[in-house]
Amino acid sequence: MASGSEGDDGGIPLDIDNVHMLLQVEHEQIQKRTFTNWINAQLAKRRSPSYVSDLFSDLRDGSRLLDLLEVMSGQSMKRQRGRGVFQQRANVETALDFLKKKSIKLVNINIPDITDGRPSIILGLVWTIILHCHIEELASALSFSSRHSSLDSVSSLDSWSGSPVPASLVPAGRVSPLHRRFRVSAKKALLMWVRDQCKKVHCTVNVKDFKSSWRSGEAFLAILCSLRPELVDLCRVQTRSNLENLEEAFHLAERELHIPRLLEPQDVDVRDPDEKSIMTYVAQFLQYSNDLPAPDDHLQASPSERVQDATRWLQQACQELSETWTAAEGSNYAEKYQVYESLTASFADQRRSVMKLLAAARRRSELNQEQEALRTAWDQLEDELRRCEADLERSLPPPLDSVVSWLQRGEAALKDEAETTESHAEAAKHARAKQDQLKTLIKEMNHYVTLADSFHSVDDSGSPAVPSEKLDDIKTRCVNLTGVRVTAKYEIIKLEFEESHHTVLDLLGDVKAKVRSWGPPYGSQQSIQVLLLDWHVSS
Repeated sequence: MASGSEGDDGGIPLDIDNVHMLLQVEHEQIQKRTFTNWINAQLAKRRSPSYVSDLFSDLRDGSRLLDLLEVMSGQSMKRQRGRGVFQQRANVETALDFLKKKSIKLVNINIPDITDGRPSIILGLVWTIILHCHIEELASALSFSSRHSSLDSVSSLDSWSGSPVPASLVPAGRVSPLHRRFRVSAKKALLMWVRDQCKKVHCTVNVKDFKSSWRSGEAFLAILCSLRPELVDLCRVQTRSNLENLEEAFHLAERELHIPRLLEPQDVDVRDPDEKSIMTYVAQFLQYSNDLPAPDDHLQASPSERVQDATRWLQQACQELSETWTAAEGSNYAEKYQVYESLTASFADQRRSVMKLLAAARRRSELNQEQEALRTAWDQLEDELRRCEADLERSLPPPLDSVVSWLQRGEAALKDEAETTESHAEAAKHARAKQDQLKTLIKEMNHYVTLADSFHSVDDSGSPAVPSEKLDDIKTRCVNLTGVRVTAKYEIIKLEFEESHHTVLDLLGDVKAKVRSWGPPYGSQQSIQVLLLDWHVSS
């Protein structure tokens, strides 16, 4: 390790560890400002806007975290009211569970880290949301736009791509055609889009990353020039300093494109700019681009007509799915599986093209009648797909049908939320029932995992009774469920406390009622004996 000597002023010696530490602190500070600004830009879109002042303290109770996920997903989130520790933990748990259900991998992000306000963990969580719920969605829509020509070229990807992108970077079940064809990450798709914009305006800046390539400000101005040519004169870039170019770009983007100013010039004009912060800011330009009408849109259809066309397509797809699935009744599992996979594959590309319309609708505080119809049609198709999938699961040959039934019970038990109720007796009863459910889950775990591992997928004719990919999926679900054994045991301890807590509160309620009944004058000795008898009978 290289080590420098301490300066005459007694400052910190600039060895390699200290340099890394200072860079990490600097990046954390920039990320905190950028992510806070980004979150507030999203929260401003809520019907009842909320606001984050201090990122590390304001997300601890989970409430604004749920606000953010509501904006990003367009879905309503159940939440616990109150400021107690258990309400905070429950809200954070709901947020993390929502992300996990979206097949978003959360690495070393746990509930206590969020409720304790650990900076590195909260920054990691917010970045995960930005990457998967914002940048990923924007990038996945690129393959549907004729404006983004380089995304349709294998050579343009291979000319600069490095090692293959791990499949884990793309959420399972939510793979866009671009990802499916080229296995390209959202980061690379965004970088390819930037290069496209620079090429359109004949800008020669070499944008090879989301770090030092942006320091001069020229790349930002090139994107602005591509999106709004009348705003920028690229010939002036070389006559100004980095800070002047950056200030010009950020100012124009905010004033003319209404893109929130997430960064300051001083954040970018440094030796090692923060990659995540720059990606977050650049993604806003992509969002602006996606929202622009295509050059020939005015000759084809208005925004209203496009929404109506998408709604009709969704309704037709839902009907086709229902009819095709009804026709497959009586088929064996392998045949039904192929029908289901064929249907979902044929819908995947078209459904993704609807995502841009839905995303645009979600950014509005209120939906008009056509957008409401689009949202309803989307939900109906999703419901029909889930119905077919559930029917397919029930068609599995034994003993896999019992294994999947156990998996469904276990997965539901782990994500089940206590219903809001005014009755402490009912809450205690619910906590006891869920305890028993989780204890049964743990007790049966080894049995069902063994059944899945020992299943031989061959029918009477020697053909696979269950396709290998489905069998692998079942085994993976078993592994995932066994991996939460410790979590389930912790949940049981929490439920035991909740049961005792609500039981005591229920008893206290009875005591208060009895005490109130003793309020009037006691009267005769006989009336007092009646009250005592009533107390003992109730107790």
